[in-house]
Amino acid sequence: MQEGKNIELEMYEIATNFIAKRYPTGWGGVAVIHTEDGQFLTSVSIETANASAVLCIEVGAICEAHKLNARVTHCLCVVRDDENSPFKVLSPCGICQERLRFWGTDVKVGVTTPDNSLKYVTLEILQPYHWTTAYPIEELERYKKE
Repeated sequence: MQEGKNIELEMYEIATNFIAKRYPTGWGGVAVIHTEDGQFLTSVSIETANASAVLCIEVGAICEAHKLNARVTHCLCVVRDDENSPFKVLSPCGICQERLRFWGTDVKVGVTTPDNSLKYVTLEILQPYHWTTAYPIEELERYKKE
């Protein structure tokens, strides 16, 4: 991390600026992922008339991180209902939590708060009873390809 930079706030700024540019009117949403090597990867949800073909907003950036073989450190999803609405942080759904957990329990994710403040927690805090705790870490590590 560069001296004096706040990754979490920078991710929020990237997200809100991207939403304003990509979605000048109406609904908008973007995910930003930060990687251990300092990259910021962004993605949006797929727009389709068939709701069953839609993917979470984070999926594109998660796939990009895998493609680059880059370790994810942070993930943030921001939406707004329309151009006159405030931005909202969405906690990752259960499937995206599973996808992000590939990089470990210390991945920090933006979470929804009652006062709409910017807050990140680790997956370990978000998932205190995750199913993987039933297995030795060595067993789970075999699914990672370095």
